Amino acid sequence: MSDATAAAELRTRVQSWLADFEAALAARDPARAAAMFAPESYWRDLVAFTWNIKTVEGRDGVADMLAACLDGTDPSGFRLTEDPVETDGVVEAWLAFETATGRGIGHLRLTGEGAWTLLTSLRELKGHEEPLRERRPKGVRHGVVKGRRTWLEERRLEAARLGVEEQPYVAIIGGGQGGIALGARLRQLGVPALVLERNDRPGDSWRKRYKSLCLHDPVWYDHLPYLPFPDNWPVFAPKDKIADWLEMYVRVMEVPYWTRANVTSASWDDDAKRWTVNVDRDGEPVVLTPRHLVFATGMSGKPNIPSFPGMDVFEGEQHHSSQHPGPDGYAGKRAVVIGSNNSAHDICAALWEHGADVTMVQRSSTHVVKSDSLMEIGLGALYSEEAVRNGITTDKADMIFASMPYRIMHRWQIPLYEKIKNATPTSTRAWRRPASPSTSATTAPACS
Repeated sequence: MSDATAAAELRTRVQSWLADFEAALAARDPARAAAMFAPESYWRDLVAFTWNIKTVEGRDGVADMLAACLDGTDPSGFRLTEDPVETDGVVEAWLAFETATGRGIGHLRLTGEGAWTLLTSLRELKGHEEPLRERRPKGVRHGVVKGRRTWLEERRLEAARLGVEEQPYVAIIGGGQGGIALGARLRQLGVPALVLERNDRPGDSWRKRYKSLCLHDPVWYDHLPYLPFPDNWPVFAPKDKIADWLEMYVRVMEVPYWTRANVTSASWDDDAKRWTVNVDRDGEPVVLTPRHLVFATGMSGKPNIPSFPGMDVFEGEQHHSSQHPGPDGYAGKRAVVIGSNNSAHDICAALWEHGADVTMVQRSSTHVVKSDSLMEIGLGALYSEEAVRNGITTDKADMIFASMPYRIMHRWQIPLYEKIKNATPTSTRAWRRPASPSTSATTAPACS
């Protein structure tokens, strides 16, 4: 069979499945649609059908989900967006579809028993399309207009009013990369939103950390929406470059952003259907009343400082990794770092390089892997220059990763780590189970 014939047969097979699936949905027949899934199957939905991030398992799970949401979702227009491929008997296909409220993309893995995995992701709201490409703003009104305000004057007026004369629809607590990216997205959607950051400048949550801090994920994994990093950006970005990029991003994307804004309290008014958010803005009290409140404070935003006997009488320095000043002042001193994840290794290495006698205390087993091995074997297929050359953008890589249900992710992960293990010399190998996430919060007491 020629390659062209095989490709045509794959297209026909997937198109037939999509047509039958859409027909079952149009007939509002959840059981019929569910029967098109394999006995072991997984459907991950990112907002498109359920307005939530949800995974259902098996035909019963699919049928239950569709029974609950099918009428309101009204899905249609399922179609391939590129040629499917087959590996080891599993056909993978990218697709597009519509719902009553938006447009989405999806990823399907099809076996002889039916759909093994299905990812559906809402990408655009009808009537609220972002001003991109042919819909981009002109930036200027040609002609002679009395009382014209420039783009800059409009932005300044908007900034002066938001949170004072006009209330934001969404308030975002935390102005790190998550809050900034959400602020940029909401701005493109035309939703009045305000990011509240307690630091002096955007990027300070990176800028103020220990000097050896850098991203441990590669650049292809880390792009923000709308503005990808340039092609000469370091593979592992140092903290100060990230800080400056975030500050630039806020300006270029015109994200409404308050610095030195510390949220002191927030409460929900169920009658008015709005929040009351009290903010100390550079010493001045401000009350915001948004409809929605987002906590973008990071998954490790609050330091986890364990309590040890004797801490109250210990005469040396004690601080969390987020307050670690760097290694310079510890030459010739003894230091103990509690924890064994990335920050702990960063801090221990820097202390040792500067002449400190440092000890790491490991509470539980930790998974240790070389960065080069992880890059090449673990991430290379999705997040690398080679992946980009193969047409795998960061967005596409994220969707592929999102399409893998956690229940079966080990089926991909174990072979990768076995390959890494076999490629690592025994003398440099350190293999243990993954540590508890709580060990990522590292306490670094230091004493002379």
